[in-house]
Amino acid sequence: MSRIASQIDPRSPVFEQNRTHARELVKTLRERMALATAGGAEKLRQRHHDRGKLLVRDRIDRLSDPGTAFLELSPLAAWGQYDNQVPAAGIVTGIGLVAGKHVVIIANDATVKGGSFFHETVKKHMRAQEIAEINRMPCLYLVDCGGAYLPEQDRVFPDRDHFGNLFHRQCRMSASGLPQISVVFGGCTAGGAYIPALSDQVIMVEGTARIHLGGPSIVKVAINEEVDGETLGGAAMHTRVSGVSDHLVPNEDQALALARQLIAETNFERAPGQTVPVLPPRYEPSELEGVVSADPKLPYDVREIIARTVDDSALSEFKPEWGDTVVCGTARIHGHPVGIIGNNGALLSQSALKSAHFITLCDQRNIPILFLHNITGFMVGTDAEREGIAKNSAKMVYAQATARVPKISLIVGGSYGAGNYGMCGRGFRPNFLFSWPSAVLATMSADIASNVMLELRRTNVKAPPASQEELDTIESGVRAQYGEQSDPYYATSRLWDDGIIEPAQTRDVLGLCLSVIASTPALQGHSPVYRM
Repeated sequence: MSRIASQIDPRSPVFEQNRTHARELVKTLRERMALATAGGAEKLRQRHHDRGKLLVRDRIDRLSDPGTAFLELSPLAAWGQYDNQVPAAGIVTGIGLVAGKHVVIIANDATVKGGSFFHETVKKHMRAQEIAEINRMPCLYLVDCGGAYLPEQDRVFPDRDHFGNLFHRQCRMSASGLPQISVVFGGCTAGGAYIPALSDQVIMVEGTARIHLGGPSIVKVAINEEVDGETLGGAAMHTRVSGVSDHLVPNEDQALALARQLIAETNFERAPGQTVPVLPPRYEPSELEGVVSADPKLPYDVREIIARTVDDSALSEFKPEWGDTVVCGTARIHGHPVGIIGNNGALLSQSALKSAHFITLCDQRNIPILFLHNITGFMVGTDAEREGIAKNSAKMVYAQATARVPKISLIVGGSYGAGNYGMCGRGFRPNFLFSWPSAVLATMSADIASNVMLELRRTNVKAPPASQEELDTIESGVRAQYGEQSDPYYATSRLWDDGIIEPAQTRDVLGLCLSVIASTPALQGHSPVYRM
């Protein structure tokens, strides 16, 4: 394996300009993360404390093994929506280490609309379950949930991928042997009641935890029965009378301790992936801030990112002399083997074929694949079409879509059109997908989109000739739309990724993901190696 020799001078004016721009992006990310992870308003957090309850992230801290990392997923879900009154979509999800085992944790934040489910809450909960299922991990539900947010019922309740699908997934994961354990801290009403009811084991905290399909007000309206919440669905009743709960505990600390014990007793072993001694990169990961150009139109070599991410900055490059607008090669990150595909320009026919070949090699050898997106798309034009870009790009998409090995995507710069598809965008269900603050996700750039729309208007024979004022209005409208909708915060708010991460965190986040992937049982059967 050869070591990458960086061609970047960290003392150069260009590097400093890039780093200054990147640090402004990181500063914005940190400010928004602080708001999103604070939870509900201060008075709501105080009321939560006054009831003897821990805040949701404090619960996760006490649940997780001391000194271990918690990889939070989609912390900026719902950002910029609902007047920012639903921080993190009212739910915290992620991967933690509990009793030495990787576990997906799904925890309601009752300081945000009582832990009710909005459209993005459902998507975030479902994505966490999907990650647990794909990577064969148990689920721990920390339940404090008011059920569906009723004004959102048409975006939460009826469709295939709405609230009911959460229960469908929970049942099927349990049946497949993935433990499902719930700890109930507060009220679980209506649909929220099924999260613990469908779990393999349930812990309830006395005095604060309640489970009922219909709360006291609904019972009054439905059958004219007067009953208080504790009598109707309190922890003591459900543990001693109904049998819905398996364990009654006096406080949250004991509930979390018991949850750790139950995870330890599951005997759900995940074979650790084989690793080698871990060597740090030869270049500082913090230098990633200066690698990516502040001007997205200026190119950079993706090897500079790889050199600051992989062990010992070592990459065994595949076909380095052919198809040079894509870089393919194998490396290790925190000791875990990984195949890497990174863009160095538009994907031409040669680049697409090279990528397809490399993907099938990784699939044959059970090596997970990391896609580093900075892609305008597949090449267009007469020459490209005559060289077969349509069929050759399809070969890359086909190889990527059918590869059985785990896949991780990281959107570093642009990820446009069919290039996003070839590089394993969200539609191709990578095991994990993260973005940098510099990411741009759209069908095409604002420049191209505005030119397309202007040309369509100019050539519209059914309409009178367009005035310059009308053309200017079209152009400004398209640029405004694409500027808003291609922003990384617009994407992460809608769960189009699993979160925005700081460039300097990339190596550690990828290492944690590869650690999870490494102990996932390999799927049987592999595609044959594709040759040109």
